[in-house]
Amino acid sequence: MVRVSGLASGMDIDQIVSDLMKAERMPIDKMKKQKQTLEWQRDDYRSMNLLLSDFNNLAFNMTLQSSYSAKTVSSADETKVKAAATSSAANASYTLSNVTMATAAQSTSSKSIASKIDPTKSLWSQRDSIQTASSVWTEKTVEQAAITLSADTSTVKLAKGAVSAVNQDTGTKNSISVTTDGTSKAYIVRIGTESGTINSNEVFINEDTGEMTFGTTLTSGSTIEAFSYQQNVLNFSMTTYDSTGKATGNIQDGGSTPFEFDGSTSLNTLLTQISNSKVGISAFFDEGTNKVVMTRKDTGNLSSADSSDGSNMVFSGEFLTGFLQLAGDAKGTDAKFTLNGLETTRKSNTFTTGGVTYTLQNNFTGDVRVNVSNDTQKVFDTIKDFVTKYNELIEKINGKVTEERDRNYQPLTDQEREKLTDKQAEQWDDKAKSGLLKGDTILSSGLNQMRSNWYASVSGVSGAFSQLTDIGISTSANYSDRGKLVIEGDGTKLKEAIEKDPQSVMDLFMKSGSTTSEKGIVRRLRDTITQTVSKVEQRAGRSTWTSEQFLLGRNLKSVNSQITSFESRLTQIEDRYYRQFTAMEKAIQNANAQSAQLSQYFS
Repeated sequence: MVRVSGLASGMDIDQIVSDLMKAERMPIDKMKKQKQTLEWQRDDYRSMNLLLSDFNNLAFNMTLQSSYSAKTVSSADETKVKAAATSSAANASYTLSNVTMATAAQSTSSKSIASKIDPTKSLWSQRDSIQTASSVWTEKTVEQAAITLSADTSTVKLAKGAVSAVNQDTGTKNSISVTTDGTSKAYIVRIGTESGTINSNEVFINEDTGEMTFGTTLTSGSTIEAFSYQQNVLNFSMTTYDSTGKATGNIQDGGSTPFEFDGSTSLNTLLTQISNSKVGISAFFDEGTNKVVMTRKDTGNLSSADSSDGSNMVFSGEFLTGFLQLAGDAKGTDAKFTLNGLETTRKSNTFTTGGVTYTLQNNFTGDVRVNVSNDTQKVFDTIKDFVTKYNELIEKINGKVTEERDRNYQPLTDQEREKLTDKQAEQWDDKAKSGLLKGDTILSSGLNQMRSNWYASVSGVSGAFSQLTDIGISTSANYSDRGKLVIEGDGTKLKEAIEKDPQSVMDLFMKSGSTTSEKGIVRRLRDTITQTVSKVEQRAGRSTWTSEQFLLGRNLKSVNSQITSFESRLTQIEDRYYRQFTAMEKAIQNANAQSAQLSQYFS
C-alpha cells in the first residue's frame, strides 16, 4: 500500500498513526509480558529441579556402604610396608615378616655391541659397525607412486631411506623415467652416500636418507613415473608372558610381538618404540658400556605356562641375538613373605588380600604390624558434608517459595527497554523476576516431606540408633533457618555413634525397606525428591520436551497463538488508519485544487 505522509495537510501522519497504535497495542503488550513471566517462571522451576537432581545424586552416594565403612590403615614401618584398605576390609591386625621383594626379569648385552655406535644416527648409516655372523638386514620392496612436481626442482625425497636398488625385478633396473610435456626421459640410477658429479642423464639416490638428486632441473608439471625400490629393514620379534603364563603377543604370530624398523631408524628410536609397545619391556642403550638393557615392566617370574622355569623374555632375530647380544634366559623372581604365619608368594610387590592392599618397600626379616580400623573422621566428614548440602538446598528453595512478588515491576516491552540503560534494564528484570514461585505448593510440599523424612524414626533397625537425634543431629532452634539441620556441639556425639555402632549409623541412613517407615533417611529423601522432580517436570518440563508435554509449555503455546493472531489484527488496524488518512489527504488535495481554480476566475 502507498502511504501519503501529510503532503497536503502538513500533518505528521506517521506520528499520529504511531500514537493511535500505542493504544491499540496495549493488549498485545500485556500478552507479551504474560509470556515473559511464564518463561521466567518455567526457568525458575527448572533451576529448582536442577538443585534437587544434584542433591539426589549426592544422596545416591549416601546409599553406598563405602560411605559408612571407610577404613584407616597404619603400618608400624612404612619404609618397609605401606598399606591401604577398602570398606570391605575387616578391623584387624596383620603381621608381615621375612619379606623378599619381587624383581623384574632383565637382559643385558653380554658384551659391548660395537666398538663405536652413535644411538642418535640411523642404523643403516652405521651398518659397517654392525658385525654379526649373518646379516641383520632384510630387503623389502617399496612401491613408489608417480610424483607430479608442483615447482621446478632437482631434488625429491623418497618416503623411506636405507635404499639399495631401484626397479630390481623389472626390465628397467636402476632406471627412473621422468615425463615432461609428453616426452619421457630415462635417468640412470646411482646409489651411494657421496653424490660426486651427477651427469645430466643420471639421478643420484642417497642410500641413507632416500633423497633423489637429478642431473638436470625438473620443471613444474613434470611427472616422475612410478617405480619400486629396495629398502633395508630390521625384522625381529620378542615374546613375553603375563601372570597367567599367556603370551602377550598376537595369536597369529604364535604369541610373539613382531617388530620392523627401516634402516633410517636410530638405535634410540628403536628402543623407545619397543618400550612403548605392548610387549611390556623397558629398553635403553648405555653409552658408557655400549650395552643395551631390557627389563620387564612387571615384576615376578613371568614365564610360559608350559614352562614355569622358562625365560621371561624370548628374543628372536639376528639383530637382537647377534648384534645386541641379548640372551633368552632372563627371569624375574616372585615376592616371598609370611603373613600372619602363612608363607606365601606374589608376582608383584603390590598385592591385595582381605580387602587390604600391601605395597612392599624393602626386604626385611623382622615383623611389621599393619592395623586396620574404622575411619571415624572420614565417615563423620561424609555425613557432615551431606547435612551441609541439604541445608544449602532447602535455603535456596525456601528463598524462592518465600520471596515476595513486587507487582510494581512487570516485564519490560521492547519500547520500554530502549529507554533504559543496560544496567537499569538488568535491575528492573531482577525485580520483575522476584516471587514467581511464591508459595508454590509443589516445592513447599516437597520441603515439608523432606523434613519429615529426617525426623521420623526408622523401624526395624537392629542397632542402637533409630532417630536422627540419637546420633547428635537435630533441627536448628532459629526459626529463620526454616528447618536446617545442625550437628550438636563439635560433633562429638556423632563421632561416638560412628565409633560405637557404625552398622547402626549406616542402617539409619541407608536401610532398605518395603514401607517408608522401614527405609533409611537417605532412601526416603530420594523417594521424596524423585516425586517432587516429577511433579515440577509436569508443570515446567525439561529443555528437551515439547511445549505440549508440560503445563507451562501449553500455556506459552496458547499465549503465542494469541499474540500471533492479535499482531495480524494490529496490521489490519494500522492499514485502516493509513487508508483513512490517505483519503483525507486526497480530499484536501482536491479542495486545494478547486480553491486554486476559483481563485483564477476572480483574479
